[in-house]
Amino acid sequence: MAVPGNFITLTHIAMTRVLPAVHRFLAGWKQKAQKIPDPELRRQALMSIGNKTFHCEGGGIYSLLAGGRAAETMRFIIAYQTISDYLDNLCDRGTSRDPEDFRSLHTALADALTPGAEPGDYYRCRREKDDGGYLPALVRTCQNVLKNHPAHGRIAPHLHELAGYYRELQVHKHVAAEEVRPRLEAWFAGCRESFPAVQWQEFCAASGSTLGVFSLVSQSWGNDLSEDVLRRIKEAYFPWVQGLHILLDYCVDREEDRAAGELNFCDHYRDEDEMAERFIHFYRMSDRALGGLPDPEFQHMLLKGVLAVYLSDVKMGRQGGRAKRLSRRLLREGGPLAWFFFANCWVYRRARHT
Repeated sequence: MAVPGNFITLTHIAMTRVLPAVHRFLAGWKQKAQKIPDPELRRQALMSIGNKTFHCEGGGIYSLLAGGRAAETMRFIIAYQTISDYLDNLCDRGTSRDPEDFRSLHTALADALTPGAEPGDYYRCRREKDDGGYLPALVRTCQNVLKNHPAHGRIAPHLHELAGYYRELQVHKHVAAEEVRPRLEAWFAGCRESFPAVQWQEFCAASGSTLGVFSLVSQSWGNDLSEDVLRRIKEAYFPWVQGLHILLDYCVDREEDRAAGELNFCDHYRDEDEMAERFIHFYRMSDRALGGLPDPEFQHMLLKGVLAVYLSDVKMGRQGGRAKRLSRRLLREGGPLAWFFFANCWVYRRARHT
């Protein structure tokens, strides 16, 4: 199947093929989660699937970059994203604040990217341990896809770099509240030289996205991409596309995080004007970088889709005038196609909840 080259084709395929396939894959993982013996692990696994389906829906679109290998790629994307969402729930909603626990859990992501690696004792630092093989099954699903990937050896260093950023973010942001910002700033201080164009909260935000992994795995199927192109894919996504992605995610949850007393990256700009300018800067840098990649039209459509998915969230609408002004500015940057995707996402979200 060719990579969709226009928004009409993309929208049709997304609605008629991608989303139903995502829901089928998730239904299978939900059945496995329902059989987890430990009640707390079972609760968190089911909650992560139920509350974060849209992560897999968005990620599933990336499988179209794999052309004829889209089905295999989607199997990897859904399993990898489900690991990410499940572990985030265990760290965010559990009782542990032990960084070693978070580090141990997230070795599952490194194992998932390493065909042949034996799943480890991921729960070694916590009381709840018996998941009935749920997390190892997710890891092996990713491995089984990647072991047949012709470019795995060449993309693996980039995948592990991105997964490493993700792991470190999860370790630092889930410790005791008073330790979170100092740990994150210290972590960024060690990386600042490699990323001089971003602020600490933007680096951390970029670390929290899985989109770069999905793009690298998808685009390198059947395409003999040079080392330079693979590097440019990684550098387009980290920090720019991934940073925009997670900054928007935090913007959606801003009021909830304030009410809960949790750190939100959007609250660490000088003021609302600076935040808006930085969001627009991230969009423009993403747009420019994606233009130099294979299938640039599709990549640009995905970028506008990221805007649409987050700006159409009902929680953005509840935040009042400032959020609405930011949404309008970003949608103007994205142009008519961003507005089209926004309208479709707005209708889809509300129809799904009626």
